[in-house]
Amino acid sequence: MSRPTNRWAILGVLCLSVFLVVVDNTIVNVALPSFQRDLDASTSALQWIVDGYSLPFAGLLLAGAGLADRLGRKRVMHAGLFLFGLFSVGAAFSTSSLGMIVFRALMGAAAAFVFPSTQSVLTVAFPDSAERAKAFGLWGAVSGLAVAFGPITGGFLIDHFWYGSVFLVNVPLVAIALGLGIWLIPETKAPEKRPLDIPGLALGTAGISALVFALIEGPNWGWGSLTTVGLFTASVVLLAAFVVVELRRRYPLFDVRMFRRGPFSGGAGGIGLAFFTLFGFIFLVTQYFQSVRGMSPLSAGVHTLPFALTTMVMMPIAAVIALKVGVRYVVVTGVILMSAGVAWMGVQDASTPYFGPIILSMITMALGFSLINPPSTASIMGALEPQQIASGSAVNSVTRELGGTLGVAVSGSVFSSVFAPSVRSLFQPYQPPLSPDAVDAASSSMAWAHRLAEELSQGAAGPGTAALRQGVSAAFMDSFHRACLVIAAISLLGAFAVWRPLSPTPATKETLRIE
Repeated sequence: MSRPTNRWAILGVLCLSVFLVVVDNTIVNVALPSFQRDLDASTSALQWIVDGYSLPFAGLLLAGAGLADRLGRKRVMHAGLFLFGLFSVGAAFSTSSLGMIVFRALMGAAAAFVFPSTQSVLTVAFPDSAERAKAFGLWGAVSGLAVAFGPITGGFLIDHFWYGSVFLVNVPLVAIALGLGIWLIPETKAPEKRPLDIPGLALGTAGISALVFALIEGPNWGWGSLTTVGLFTASVVLLAAFVVVELRRRYPLFDVRMFRRGPFSGGAGGIGLAFFTLFGFIFLVTQYFQSVRGMSPLSAGVHTLPFALTTMVMMPIAAVIALKVGVRYVVVTGVILMSAGVAWMGVQDASTPYFGPIILSMITMALGFSLINPPSTASIMGALEPQQIASGSAVNSVTRELGGTLGVAVSGSVFSSVFAPSVRSLFQPYQPPLSPDAVDAASSSMAWAHRLAEELSQGAAGPGTAALRQGVSAAFMDSFHRACLVIAAISLLGAFAVWRPLSPTPATKETLRIE
């Protein structure tokens, strides 16, 4: 294929498109207290507002890649962008947490058709392997920065506008990406047409959805309830059936045989652990900054900036270290550092100075995150044959999204399991005049709990409510600590799990350049 003369301009459009869909993974985190206040959203609803985007995004990525190859990459990417912008408008003007969750899920589904298309268009636009490596490096850097700068962007918008602005800002960017894409990007399709694996898509999506649903709603239903146990059982059965079906299909949606290769499975595990820890931490810390330390949304976003800056500096350095030391040692060190950073944050109190343990814990996490990503990607790509590179990139993306989805689900579930009973016991002496419904609402949301305490302070029970408000904050901190420590423990166990499959030999320059 001839080399497109406007290939670097095409890369700019692709980077804008991927920035749009990736930044929405984290841009809403600083808006969570606003959702609690303005939409009366419970902790469970907040989890679904975050995971409602990531879950369909992860579940449909491979389907998006398959349709792009069959119907045309430009066509599928632009259809996804248009729907992404349309659903962003719906989310911006939602007046209930349920409406927000629905539109977030639709946005995630649309994003699943944009993200893999950008990878395919980039591959075709850069036939020269050296230039393609540089282009993938820039594409990957934009993807990483979108994750890191989401809270800052969201904080600025929430501080200056209403909560819907974090979604409405997508619309002009979508218009620019569509306009430039129609002009610059050529249409391409895969030379070999393969049937779409409908059974694999249905089983995989249903299995993952059942797992995340059980994790998020488990604290409300009870971990031993028939519904929770049934969902966990269904997820195991569905995912096992998914593996069996994929092993038997000639053209599987997800080639599970690739996981038989140690470097591939170890690299995928490293990526999953990095985003599991990061998304779980961001979900918690942005609420901590606002609900406990009283920061504005913008201030909360800016206070996560050390993580973003450290990541920017360390990513290239981590790649060089992996070339000299070896993938296994660098990735496992990174996982341990991320675990240590979250655990460190999990023992701080509400008055801990920001310029001290808090900022150092975030820098520790950022160092670990930077050490994990380039070598893990190199491990995945280095384990594949040339014809499997596209599938490997898709697995990389799916693992990242699933890791982040489970991180939010687990951290939110642990938080709710501690916060809800603590708040119920605090408000129990005030029944009556409080109704059971009011206490239930307070136990599901920090904003509701503070609101209820303020209402009591204006009534006959007022003299005792100063201690009640302090009790609510203490319940939040206990829940925050427990969730951080659980995330850290899971991450640390993951370090042992990926140690053996990862290769101890240094990565190659070629694989480190591929995101």
